[in-house]
Amino acid sequence: MTDTVRKGYVPSPFGQLHYAECGGAGDEPVLMLHQTPRSWTEYLHVLPRVGTARRAIAMDTLGFGASAKPDGPHSIERFADAAEALADALGLERFHLVGHHTGGVIAVELAARLGDRVASLLLSATPFVDEEKRRTAAERKQIDHVDPKPDGSHLLELWNRRREFYASGEEAALTRFMVDALTVLDRVEEGHVAVRQYVMDQRLPGITARTLAVCAPGDHYSLPALKRFAAALGCETRVLSGGHVPVPEQLPEEFAEVVLEWSAQA
Repeated sequence: MTDTVRKGYVPSPFGQLHYAECGGAGDEPVLMLHQTPRSWTEYLHVLPRVGTARRAIAMDTLGFGASAKPDGPHSIERFADAAEALADALGLERFHLVGHHTGGVIAVELAARLGDRVASLLLSATPFVDEEKRRTAAERKQIDHVDPKPDGSHLLELWNRRREFYASGEEAALTRFMVDALTVLDRVEEGHVAVRQYVMDQRLPGITARTLAVCAPGDHYSLPALKRFAAALGCETRVLSGGHVPVPEQLPEEFAEVVLEWSAQA
């Protein structure tokens, strides 16, 4: 497994977009999109494993990580605009697309736009957004919002909000989450809001890429979506061997194997 991670920026209409990559073999690279409020580091241990066989790229979503943070409301469409701009700037004529949670929703929009340019699509723990979910969006509790306190107690509050998703011994991954969330603390919840407002059900018919939907058995938030994606897209589904919401960090070897296996079949 190569350990070399290369980082860079590309220009876009929104400002500079940050990405990390490994490898370089194969004709069709893999572009990976993270959940919010994370960054490319969600794929820190997946990237070099996928990079053994393909050019593996993980970008920072617009507004998160080290990518540009423009004013104005976030939306899945704007996130996809930026991802498309990065793909164009990197010369990705045809590529495999992987998205986790929010990244999966962005990947749906991108795949619907780009058609055959997306060689395969892998949706990991991706919410299924329909009219009912949009209608009840305002009723759903905030996930990561905390009010800053002078004594710093909001840091522990944020840590504890995500603690249940990580097993004992996975504190390094939870720390990476904290770094990413604190970087965008004033807008930490907006990625979730964008997901709940997205007209996914109207965009799914536009997807032509061969699709696999996967989820961790402990992620009861997203696991029910597998059947819905299978029905809507006629796609294959798979439940991984373990893990919870942060499964790319919890099972990086298995996750990378699934990415490589699925992209090889396209």
